[in-house]
Amino acid sequence: MIQYPTYDDVRAAAERIQGHAHKTPVMTSCTANTELGAQVFFKCENLQRMGAFKFRGAFNALSKFSPEQRRAGVVAFSSGNHAQAIALSAKILDIPATIVMPHDAPAAKVAATKDYRGNVVIYDRYKEDREQIGRELAEQHGLTLIPPYDHPDVLAGQGTAAKELFEEVGPLDALFVPLGGGGLLSGCALATRVLSPGCQLYGVEPEAGNDGQRSFRSGSIVHIDTPKTIADGAQTQHLGNCTFPIIQRDVDDILTVSDTELVNEMKFLAARMKLIVEPTGCLGLAAARQIKAELQGKRVGVLISGGNVDMMRFAELISA
Repeated sequence: MIQYPTYDDVRAAAERIQGHAHKTPVMTSCTANTELGAQVFFKCENLQRMGAFKFRGAFNALSKFSPEQRRAGVVAFSSGNHAQAIALSAKILDIPATIVMPHDAPAAKVAATKDYRGNVVIYDRYKEDREQIGRELAEQHGLTLIPPYDHPDVLAGQGTAAKELFEEVGPLDALFVPLGGGGLLSGCALATRVLSPGCQLYGVEPEAGNDGQRSFRSGSIVHIDTPKTIADGAQTQHLGNCTFPIIQRDVDDILTVSDTELVNEMKFLAARMKLIVEPTGCLGLAAARQIKAELQGKRVGVLISGGNVDMMRFAELISA
């Protein structure tokens, strides 16, 4: 039986990661406010340690390991941000880390994972099952598997991002959160319903990977093939057994945006706010712009999930 986390777990995670995770800044933009007709608050997790919100959940999960688990080590699978988060957290806590990464993961993310002393195992995301590879490695070597989103300690840690946002700016009318497997969205949902219960909470996916939207509207988890999108952090095939019930209960809607819209927001954030944001990190702003007619005069939160993008790839995308 799954033990679903609560806001108390988010609060405990905040205490656990304090002094290790950055309290990331909340930024505003007069241009964004004017263009959206709202007061917009950007929670900049692209400025988190290792460049993404994932550090929060990874450190929270690994810090709860027993001495035996720490000695044996951790295994994780990820396209990049969870990989780096686990590798860095493991390095800080002196835990051996094995990371299963796709062959086409951004080079910068693979390099950073190795720099954090992660042992990288490469697989083909279009032909092989990363979850099966992770389970097999765990069984063969006695490792503890920490998945990127479907884990109570991981999602509780991710929820600390929304907790910090609400504690800094107060209640919001709407909050837009990127959605891949649902760890960030479900964790933020736990914080939202306690700290800003009237807030409209939106998860945002790339159009090519709308499994979360389909799951949300059908009432059961929908599995899809690996989506082809520039938002590599949201190239998940399904929501989790732990994340989906929370999303179904606490989220108001799930929206989708195109890759073209993501590139437009990468350009906006770089030009107007001097922020380097990876495509996945732009999901929230792209969706807010889509429904700006509904946001007039409101206080709006946009969670920027990460900034880990290869600089050559970033230049290619924004110059197209």
